[in-house]
Amino acid sequence: MGICVRFIFLPTFGFTKSAWKLTQIKLPVSDDRTNFLVMGVGGGSHTGADLTDTMAVVSVRAEPPDVAVITIPRDLWIQSLKAKINTMYYYGEEKQAGGGFILAKSTVSEVLGIPIHFAALIDFSGFEKLIDVMGGVEINVLNSFEDKLYPIAGKENDSCESCRYETIKFDIGIQSMSGSTALKFARSRNSESDEGSDFARSKRQEQVMKAVREKIIQNPLKMIELQAVSRKLTLSDISPDLVPAVIKLGLGVYKTPVRTTNISTLVYNPPINSLYDSQWVLIPIGDNWLRITSYVKDFLRAGIQ
Repeated sequence: MGICVRFIFLPTFGFTKSAWKLTQIKLPVSDDRTNFLVMGVGGGSHTGADLTDTMAVVSVRAEPPDVAVITIPRDLWIQSLKAKINTMYYYGEEKQAGGGFILAKSTVSEVLGIPIHFAALIDFSGFEKLIDVMGGVEINVLNSFEDKLYPIAGKENDSCESCRYETIKFDIGIQSMSGSTALKFARSRNSESDEGSDFARSKRQEQVMKAVREKIIQNPLKMIELQAVSRKLTLSDISPDLVPAVIKLGLGVYKTPVRTTNISTLVYNPPINSLYDSQWVLIPIGDNWLRITSYVKDFLRAGIQ
């Protein structure tokens, strides 16, 4: 692993003495884990461009190696803030530059009951480019579905309402997907079948994340190219001096099977009313937030071997 670490760092740091010192910097941990909040936004200039369409926590433990991913439904209602969780980044940025990460991390930490050490944000165009750089991904579509209201990028404010959407369709089976196709597969939420639910969408997003990881395992040298591309396409609060430590952590677990989960069985959709600003939302069953934090902690402990 030491040789591999040197090779990965060489293009970026020239592997000088100072670079070697950077690799010795330790990441913050809690219960031996470093937790990253990953958020995806639509981007652009239309209304809602900074709403986080995708939210997931990637929890990594170096020894023994474990990678756990917890997806969070975008419609989860945060009563103390009287807003959905997918608005946290937007409202935080409205308060102050950089406040989006602060508010999103603190809210997710409160919901899941674990500290969030770092956050990263990528818009959908960046997501497409990252997958295309990898040469696409292979995904097994488990359920066929059709979405007649998939938003067309750049036409969100078109005066012709019917011109804002396209119809997309996926059939059952293993398929090679470009960045654009993978994004549609992960983002679709208007199918009339069960695939139109927030929970099904979370499952598909998990599939895409796993597919990306599998592609990297097949060709780990792609990490160098992806590192360079991701720096241009993503925002994060990871300071430059910690980047080598993050890469080292990733190299140590990149072949470790990823465990995934979501909190779909712990939440439900209450009747639309003024308590939730007349929106379609999700709240904990029995208003019991402790069930969520307990579930998350048990899920993370299950990775201890």
